[in-house]
Amino acid sequence: MIGFDDVHVGDELPVLQTKAISRTTLALFAGASGDHNPMHIDIDFAQKAGMDDVFAHGMLSVAYLTRLLTGWVEQAAIKKINVRFTAITQLFAEISCSGIVKEKFERDGTKLVLLMIDAKDQNGEIKISGSAEIALN
Repeated sequence: MIGFDDVHVGDELPVLQTKAISRTTLALFAGASGDHNPMHIDIDFAQKAGMDDVFAHGMLSVAYLTRLLTGWVEQAAIKKINVRFTAITQLFAEISCSGIVKEKFERDGTKLVLLMIDAKDQNGEIKISGSAEIALN
């Protein structure tokens, strides 16, 4: 288990790399999340709305970012996640999630680490950017 004293500003989390997002990925995520928006699963609907094809749920990339964090610390250590959706994630995108320690501080007796996190596709386009606060002993 990682401790507060083991972490330094500038440390990078191990990158989480996903497989290409497929139609199956989108269907499974729709079922698991309850988000059955046809823009994500119905090509005819997406094309009628002016898109070339369906595209990934924004929250799918957030789930990948959360996997990045839980690969580094226990889920209970995650105190806050703030994200901003910056671009649509296209079908067949391969998402790379990364994080870097930006700050270490203490609030109300809890030792915290502020991470800057993002999810990019294989072309380097940022899909989601944000931050996370992690409690460490």
